[in-house]
Amino acid sequence: MSCLLLPNSWSTTIHASKERRVIEPRKKQQDAGSTRDRILITNSKIAQPDSIPPLVSALKTCAHQNAATFHFPGHNRGRAAPSSLVHLIGLKPFIHDLPELPELDDLFSPEGPILEAQKLAAKLFGSSETWFLVGGTTCGIQAAILATCSPGDYLILPRNSHISAISAIVLSGVIPKYIIPDYDCLWDITAGVTLSQIEKAIEELHMEGQKVGAVFITSPTYHGICSNLTDISKLCHSYEIPVIVDEAHGAHFGFHPQLPSSALQQGADLAVQSTHKVLCSLTQSSMLHMSGNIVDRERICRCLQTLQSTSPSYLLLASLDAARAQLSEKPDSIFNNALDLAIETKNLIGNIPGISMLGTPGFSNFPVIDPLRLTFGFWRLGLSGFEADETLYSNQGVISELVGTRSITFAINLGTCRDHIQRLACGIKNLSEASLLSFEKIKGQIEDHCGSAPFTDITMCLNPREAFFARKRKVSIGESLGKICGELICPYPPGIPVMIPGETITKKALEYLVLVKNKGATISGASDPLLNSIVICDV
Repeated sequence: MSCLLLPNSWSTTIHASKERRVIEPRKKQQDAGSTRDRILITNSKIAQPDSIPPLVSALKTCAHQNAATFHFPGHNRGRAAPSSLVHLIGLKPFIHDLPELPELDDLFSPEGPILEAQKLAAKLFGSSETWFLVGGTTCGIQAAILATCSPGDYLILPRNSHISAISAIVLSGVIPKYIIPDYDCLWDITAGVTLSQIEKAIEELHMEGQKVGAVFITSPTYHGICSNLTDISKLCHSYEIPVIVDEAHGAHFGFHPQLPSSALQQGADLAVQSTHKVLCSLTQSSMLHMSGNIVDRERICRCLQTLQSTSPSYLLLASLDAARAQLSEKPDSIFNNALDLAIETKNLIGNIPGISMLGTPGFSNFPVIDPLRLTFGFWRLGLSGFEADETLYSNQGVISELVGTRSITFAINLGTCRDHIQRLACGIKNLSEASLLSFEKIKGQIEDHCGSAPFTDITMCLNPREAFFARKRKVSIGESLGKICGELICPYPPGIPVMIPGETITKKALEYLVLVKNKGATISGASDPLLNSIVICDV
């Protein structure tokens, strides 16, 4: 057997073989970055797990190899890492930023630690199979729709679905059958969909002789409003139609009696979760869960291989494994503190004069709202959500999750602390004291605002795929009325389209976009973010 001699800075030799060996280098002098890392870990009260999660363990082992590396990425395990980013985050992320080495398994054909990690996740979340995603929930939604729908099929979905569902329609060639969700004008918030709406849509398509590829539901919504997935799933399964749930904001569901049941627990066939939202994986990492036998799992695998990067980040994958392990250590109690803080926040803010709190009375068809998603309205203070948000940030350093025309949504999570709750309450109390208006002025503002959702009167002249590939031109906003929209325009966040390619441009939609832009919203997808012009389909 041949052997490879190492430089003098190493204390041993590696015997060449088909198996790679882990070699520990001589202990080097501790640098300032690692010292800072230890201090942060010590101060954050992070409990050490009883056992290292499989993918985390594989990444750790591989990163500590004494290897002569001639592979990507170009920073070469941190040796050529950009100094500006090293100064910000240290060397450790670069050392563990590894490619698809044999020890780390293959995301698209897992046989080792990725497979083991995904099986552990499936067991925890109650799925028959779970796939790790490095392209966010967007990638999972696209794969779910592509895996269940063929070109020409119909997809039943709420009109306030995330932009990723629209992009999936373009990719797949399916035809949308939109459901207009419930809308509350005081809050300027749309809710979920009801059983009767789904039933009506299915019956209409069946009477027309059309095939329904799948039903797509967003539950919970960004504001935490949940649809009755149990009854919807039973209905769809009676027609042998799969149910896909965009559960981006509900990865924590089902892990505490005070939390809503998860989509899988309610009978969904596919659920896509943003593990990086309420749970604690790195941003952009998500999971796709499957249950039942309606959906072809091989087709899901093919779709994911088509959509996901062939160079997945093992930092993202390992973070999914780590988040799963963190949750599995105490799944029944891990959210106790967060739920207690959410109740405390409601008690502190709920009785402040001029502040409204989102609850079920405004959405009687949707009695379940995520208790960790708190939405407060500011219209009785004469303030938009954008104005209130700017004041809270400037005066108290409070950063919210979602800002709307009438409200702000705050996300309570595992990292929320009491000090931040108190700062939020103090900031809102100060807003109330400084901005409280007379009842007559308030009444006029409320009445002036009431209307309907901006997309209640949609007319689809082209399906989204046809519109995507159609010839286009740009016209002034005044000329666009009545024309066919050629671009997907949505205030962001939350990324809910007001205009979708192929739809007739209406006065209501234009007025709504101008309203939210003037109040401070960012307009995403528009070629002209100032909305002086709009791209239309030239057909």
